[in-house]
This record gives sequence, structure tokens and C-alpha cells, in this order.
Amino acid sequence: MKNINKTLLAAAISLGMLAGCNSDNDSKAADPMVRFATFNLSFDRTAAGMLSGELALTRTAQDALLARLAEGSLSGTEETKAKNVQQIRNVAEIIQRTRPDVFLLNEFDNDGKGENTNDLKAFNDNYLAHAQHSEVTAISYPVMQNFATNTGLQSGYDLNLDNKTTGDDAWGFGNYHGQYAFAVMSKYPIDTKQIRTFQNFKWKDMPGEKNPIIDDCNNPKVKIPASRQCGDAWYSDAAWQQFPLSSKNHADVPVLIKTDKGEEVIHFLISHPTPPIFGNAARHNVKHNRAEIAFWNDYVKGLNYMTDDKGTKGGLTKNAKFVIAGDLNADPQTGDGDLTAIQALQDNALMNQAVTNGTLIPVSEGGPECLATQPKLCSRNNNRPNPERITSSSGLQLDHVIPSANLNAVKSGIFWPASFEAGYHLVYDAKLGIAKGVSSDHRLVWVDFKLD
Repeated sequence: MKNINKTLLAAAISLGMLAGCNSDNDSKAADPMVRFATFNLSFDRTAAGMLSGELALTRTAQDALLARLAEGSLSGTEETKAKNVQQIRNVAEIIQRTRPDVFLLNEFDNDGKGENTNDLKAFNDNYLAHAQHSEVTAISYPVMQNFATNTGLQSGYDLNLDNKTTGDDAWGFGNYHGQYAFAVMSKYPIDTKQIRTFQNFKWKDMPGEKNPIIDDCNNPKVKIPASRQCGDAWYSDAAWQQFPLSSKNHADVPVLIKTDKGEEVIHFLISHPTPPIFGNAARHNVKHNRAEIAFWNDYVKGLNYMTDDKGTKGGLTKNAKFVIAGDLNADPQTGDGDLTAIQALQDNALMNQAVTNGTLIPVSEGGPECLATQPKLCSRNNNRPNPERITSSSGLQLDHVIPSANLNAVKSGIFWPASFEAGYHLVYDAKLGIAKGVSSDHRLVWVDFKLD
């Protein structure tokens, strides 16, 4: 096995060690070791309300449903619900094995407005609070925070230029408002009055940004609409004036952690930029992804152009401690996107360079094994350098936990166990492969900090 700083050992094998590092004491007395994580759960569902119904099932109801699935007596929507329940259980077990203290839940569907935590409480009470395997213990999160999202929020404009205003014209891709939303669960208090969100901050108000220009002019896969020609701006001026930067949201969540020297504030900077694929002739998703990531680079530098949803202007205070986290849909080494923003983010001197470019880059044993032995499953980007760093079945490092340089990072990892490690059943199934049907097509990424 590799050095503990660059291995899955702490996340997949030594479960006792993990449990010892992370107390389940909700009061969270002074504790110098804290684990932050990001996890794209793949809890997006095909219709609004589906996830709520699955999460609301008691343990007894789950058992009864899964028993019927095992005996083959289910079909249709009930069969789908049962399979989704098993997926939720597997995701819960991954959380129980890695035991993060504070983590971002990407792709956790909500009602779009994120005004209540009912589904988060149901996930906590009906799944996380029940040990999912004999090797793990239950876990509980007393602090839960939901967030509004632009996904599925209809713009009222013809954004895809098909002469209609339909589902594909939402500000952020989603078949209904709230699909692909995100949330936070924490063992520590959150200063809710100081949360800053940027759901409504306009893309046009970011310095250097402009209405995407049609510049992919000879690609037969992305035809130029009749109303546009090469070199034109893609969006109408009216749409561009209203276009939000965030495809979901950008949020600054102050987490309050007791230490022997007093209370520490760590700003959890969370987002889920649009993937730089499924683009049009203006390569709008590539440009959008780049801008969404670049926002955090500007924010931590304390630039003054951004205005949050409460009307407060400016970026992060100088010398503040922070952790940037999320499925950023960007790999610093390869992929379909504009890599300049993710590279600039990782190279920024304000970031902990051990985590972004050094000995503490999160890695796993399972990623390289998947690329080497399951080419039909890990079928893309097989030639990616440093395959131990990949965080998704795409073969890319898309999920990131990036701490500030003034945080003392001591360990990191990706929960992607190889076939010889504990928890392999959570990322691979002989029938389902490695995708969402098992748990998620993304992997949980974590970093541990020692606070003074």
C-alpha cells in the first residue's frame, strides 16, 4: 500500500482507525482533527418527488420492499423504487465507512428552493442512522443545510434557439426545478446568518465574460441555427442580461469548529459547475464551466465584483480559512473542458499545494484497477496520467476538496476500493457494473485537517 497521505487505506481498510478519528458526539467538543468531503451521490431522479418518497421509507418498509425485489415479485415503479432504495443504502454505507465531519452532497434533489431539510432529515434518520453493514456503525448529522438551485428553473427565453421555450431552456440543466441540487451535512454548527449564496449573480457581471460567441463553425455535430451565423453571440441580449453565472448555485457556508484555542471558522465554498459537454456551436458549456470555477479563484482573492443574493458585495476576507469542494466537472490534466480555470485554481498560492499539486493529492487503489481491468466499465480517458487520482467512472478527476494554504492538511483519500479492499461491493456489482445502479458514478473525496 502507498503512504497514508496518498491512499485509500484510511477510507477502505482500517475502519477502526477511521471511527477513532471521527467521533459521533453531536456536541463536538474541541477536536483538532476534522474531515471535509465532497460526494456526488447521484440522487437525481427522473421525476420530482421520487427521491422524497424513497428517503421517507422507514427501515422496516425498506426491508420489506427489498425482500420483494429479491424474490422477483416487483415490477414497474415499485421495482424502480426498490432498486433506488438499495442505491441509497449503498451510498449511506460509503458515508458510514469514510465518516466525514462536514460534507457536500451533490445531486441531492430538492424542491428547487431548498427551503426545508425534510429529505435530509429522512436520509439521516432512515439510512445513515442504521448500520448498513456488519463492518460499519451508524452515523448521524445534527446540522443540515439545503440550497436553492437554478437547475430546472425555467428562464422564459429560448436558450437553445429551437424556437421554443421548453425544458431545455432552464438556467441550469434539469428536467424539473430542483433536480441535481446540493446540500451540506455537518457535525459542527453552521453560522446560518452568514451564509452567502450567489444563485442570482449574473454571468455578464464577471469581469472579462461575454455572451458566448459561435466559434465552433464547422462541426457537423453542432449545427448553427438559422437565426445565427459564425461569429454571432449565441444568446439574445435580453437572455444574456439575465443569465446567472451559477448553473446550480455558489455558496459560502461558514462552519464553526471548537478548538482548544477557541472557535475556528472554516468557509465551505461549494458548487457544482455545469459539465463542459453537450455543447452548442458557441461551446457554451465549456465557457460556462470555466467561468463557474474561475469565480472561486476570484472569491478567495477577495475581489470585489461579486454580489451575493442578499446584496452584499465582495469576496472572501483576507486570511480567512476555506475549503472549496464539489463535483467541479473539470480535470486539471485532461478532458473536454477549458482546463485553464481548474489549473489556475489549483496553482493559486492561496491553496494548500500539498493537496492540489503535492504529496496529499487524494488517490485510490480502485480507480487504476478499474481502468486496467474493467475497460468496458471505465471506458473513457483510459490514458489519463496518474489514474490513481480519478474520481468518476468517466476516468477523470472531477471531484475536488481544495483547502486553503493556512489549513494544516494531514491526510486525504478517495473512496474507491479495489477488489482486494473492504467496501468493493459499494462500487462494483457483477450485473450493474460501476455506475449509478450500485451507488454513484462518482466517488467520495475527503481531506483531514489538524486544527490548532
